[in-house]
Amino acid sequence: MIEFWHSFRTQPTIQHTVMIRSHFRTAWRSLTKNKAHSTINILGLAVGMAVTMLIGFWIYDEVSFDKSFPRHGRIGQVWQYVKFDSEKAAYNVMPQPLSDVLRTKYPQFKYVSLAAQDQNVVLTIGDKKLSENGDYVQPDFTEMLSLPMLAGTRNSIIDRHSILLSQSLAKALFGPDDPLGKTLAINNKLSVTITGVYQDFPDNSTFKAVRFLAPWDLYVSDQEWVSNSKTSWDNNSWQIFVELKPGPDFEKVSALIKDIRVNMPDPPPYKPEFFVHPMDRWHLYSDFKNGANTGGLIEFVWLFGIIGVFVLLLACINFMNLSTARSERRAKEVGIRKTVGSVRGQLILQFLSESLLVVAAAFTLSLFLVQLSFPMFNDISGKKMTILWTNPWFWVFGFSFSLITGLVAGSYPAIYLSSFKPIKVLKGTFKAGRLASLPRKVLVVLQFTVSVTLIIGTIVVFRQIQYAKDRPIGYSRSGLIEVNMNTPELYNHLEAIRTDLLRTGAVEAFAASSCSLSGQNGGTTNSTWEGKDPNAHPLLMHNAVSVDFGKAVGWQVVNGRDFSREFLTDSAAMIINEAYTKLAGFKNPVGQTITWGGTPFKVIGVVKDMIRETPFIPVKPTFFVMSRDNLTTIHLKLSGQLGTGKALDKVGPVFKKYNPASPFSFTFVNEQYAQKFGNEERIGKLATFFAVFAIFISCLGLFGLASFVAEQRTKEIGVRKVLGASVLHVWQLLSREFILLVVISLFIAMPVSYYFMQRWLQNYDYHTDASWWIFAATGAGAVSITILTVSFQAIKAALMNPVRSLRTE
Repeated sequence: MIEFWHSFRTQPTIQHTVMIRSHFRTAWRSLTKNKAHSTINILGLAVGMAVTMLIGFWIYDEVSFDKSFPRHGRIGQVWQYVKFDSEKAAYNVMPQPLSDVLRTKYPQFKYVSLAAQDQNVVLTIGDKKLSENGDYVQPDFTEMLSLPMLAGTRNSIIDRHSILLSQSLAKALFGPDDPLGKTLAINNKLSVTITGVYQDFPDNSTFKAVRFLAPWDLYVSDQEWVSNSKTSWDNNSWQIFVELKPGPDFEKVSALIKDIRVNMPDPPPYKPEFFVHPMDRWHLYSDFKNGANTGGLIEFVWLFGIIGVFVLLLACINFMNLSTARSERRAKEVGIRKTVGSVRGQLILQFLSESLLVVAAAFTLSLFLVQLSFPMFNDISGKKMTILWTNPWFWVFGFSFSLITGLVAGSYPAIYLSSFKPIKVLKGTFKAGRLASLPRKVLVVLQFTVSVTLIIGTIVVFRQIQYAKDRPIGYSRSGLIEVNMNTPELYNHLEAIRTDLLRTGAVEAFAASSCSLSGQNGGTTNSTWEGKDPNAHPLLMHNAVSVDFGKAVGWQVVNGRDFSREFLTDSAAMIINEAYTKLAGFKNPVGQTITWGGTPFKVIGVVKDMIRETPFIPVKPTFFVMSRDNLTTIHLKLSGQLGTGKALDKVGPVFKKYNPASPFSFTFVNEQYAQKFGNEERIGKLATFFAVFAIFISCLGLFGLASFVAEQRTKEIGVRKVLGASVLHVWQLLSREFILLVVISLFIAMPVSYYFMQRWLQNYDYHTDASWWIFAATGAGAVSITILTVSFQAIKAALMNPVRSLRTE
């Protein structure tokens, strides 16, 4: 390389230009002369570059999450660690009084805002009724986010009866008309005036689903239980967002506020430790375990980043392998060039020119492939990405990326081909040597090692998802829908609605509860029973339900009985799940007395554990009591005889009858449950996407190598056929080496993938194992793909007329 740079520097600039033009012209002729070789190289590199670019776009979208806010580096959310039993868990729900303490006692905070997130309400104006999600926040919230306003002012939210709409919601409600000053009804009971329209939050933002922002004071005035909790330190139901002043960092501020609760009146039996989680870490570092932040999606960012590098490396390996495999055919060219005066540096430049020309063509093709793939890729990844055509940094990165790829792909062939001795070449005594193919074999092994590892990883991910899906959930999702009770009309006519729905024949069971089946809203430590350790304060999940809840959701009573209208005493009864029975150590739970909030309840039944949170963790101890207070969700079991469509046609009018001012909106419990696997399924689909292209690139290179090996051994094959060799014998001769290389890659990939996948599975409390059959099936598949890829060239060579083979030079 020193010789190359010396020779290049000592030539005049004009000669440089002429020489470079000559190199690229020669490179173009070489590419057009060997169309099959060039097509394989360009296609392989294009696919590798396209996959790498898609991964790059995905990573860029992930790492730029929430970065659209101007002061994102100073914004955070208050969390708390709480140790209820053996493990210290993390929660992002807070008591109301904490916000006032942070605002008045800690000058490190510039802004502090309470928030009630993901509130689904019905917005009504005239004949238009929309069910929308939004947040109730304090005025500091809009300031800390520097909310980009399209009309009105962000601080107008200080007025209790105001509301800010997103641009998309304002358009949906008013079309092209000016919405400012117009009046909306929230849940048919609150009247608010539109005082501003803000630009929709970006898709890669925590607040992307927020379609409106309403004042916190309006929320408090509407919800009596919220108003009663203003001074309660034991009601953790809301979020607190903060912005730090310039100077203090999150770690130091977290240390200052850690023990706030200890010094407050009536401390709870547990000891919460407050801390501030920075906005820059919300998305990628969202996992906590035993009092520490353990990562999150950042692991997949690193993983897919490494996969992107390896996929591009696989494509570069193809170029190296195919270029060096043709070494003997280009040896005479090198010999003649050196004889007429070309120095090694010029030859290196010539071969690098070929590489850069191939990469330029591949980059152009890869842009087309990326644009073509984006609809499918966005659907798989759940994003809305596009090529940044107008962003100059994209082109700077693209050209730099192409240049690096060209140098990586072309450096080894250029150095290898330029090293031939002209005397040996021109005398015809040049042979590549027995060890010349060793680097190619190593690279083939590396290719299939990466591909097989990706395939095994993909299978394990999907098996883990299926393992969790097959887990008994403790209730029946079939035909079960939920309706959010967000208006007083529904709450005030529950019994009438139940009666009318049952009369239609479209509903088998009707019930209501304090939260959706897809989550748990209430946790308490204020519960005792006989034999309970007074120093133990486990977290117990509580649910208020109507009498027919068990019938509607189809839970499974394993001991005792269900709630019943025939027993008036059931108003003081309790049903617990198996996890609660195990925690309390009950041998005969039915008849036991459990005191909750100072009120005694008699256990009348035990139900199987119901999976309501993530299906990858154990079910929490849970109890159910009958109550009309805090009921927020209606559960309907649709008739299986009518069919879903016909049943809903009968259910809708009943809700319209009692709640005419609101749209009839519902969710299928099946769909809600399926969303619990969304993150894992997206990761699995992305891994599959990358694995398919990795194996495609590897097989493309294998196909090219097989064609050159068959070409180099054409005369040998002819001799063997004349001497009586069969087609099967020739096929074995050409295929054996490639199959051996793939088998070696399997022996490397299997222990590596087993180690990493076992570590990944340990992140889940409820997980499967990396079974032996996964490795056996992947190995058999890899060998089969290799045989199919190589067989085409092997059989083609074996069927060639031996007379033609023997005439081949």
